[in-house]
Amino acid sequence: MPEAPTRERLVTEAMRLFGEQGYKATKVAQIEAAAGLAPGSGALYHHFKSKEALLDAGIDRQLDRRRAMRDIRALFAGLEDLRSELTMLGRYVLAVLDEETQLLQIAARTPTERSARLNNAYAALFDGLYAELADWVQGWTPGISQQDSAAIGAVAVNALIGKRATSTLFQAPGADLPDEQYIAEWTATFSSRIESLR
Repeated sequence: MPEAPTRERLVTEAMRLFGEQGYKATKVAQIEAAAGLAPGSGALYHHFKSKEALLDAGIDRQLDRRRAMRDIRALFAGLEDLRSELTMLGRYVLAVLDEETQLLQIAARTPTERSARLNNAYAALFDGLYAELADWVQGWTPGISQQDSAAIGAVAVNALIGKRATSTLFQAPGADLPDEQYIAEWTATFSSRIESLR
């Protein structure tokens, strides 16, 4: 398998290190070493103007991945079964959160005033998920108010964020349920709520 281009290796390793130890604590020499370059050589600057430009490239990569997963309705169009669609929706949101683990870790370890671009990417991720779930709820309960569908969507997304944050961000051992068991309980809870509104 051919080695990834240097620029891509720098982005990959920088995002990993930013997620593990934080943006501020990560030194350029560490990124260079992790990418297979001579540490302290300044080789990073042949590809990026600054460490912040490298972070921006990593954010762009995450946003591109998010756009590739955006249309959730295409994943389960035509199922016409509330519980089946909700199960697929829960799996989809967990998959998105898994794809965004590095971004979430970096955002959790970076002071909010440090990177407006990072804050915007983080907000766009969650705003997008909230809106997608609210739209889906609205489709199943056409008479519901936008405020109520937004509230249900936010609670549903936040429950899944909590699932991932427990293991990914906080690395809490033990109490973590397997994904399928968690999704089954999540589906039972939210399908009951939606059915009560129909």
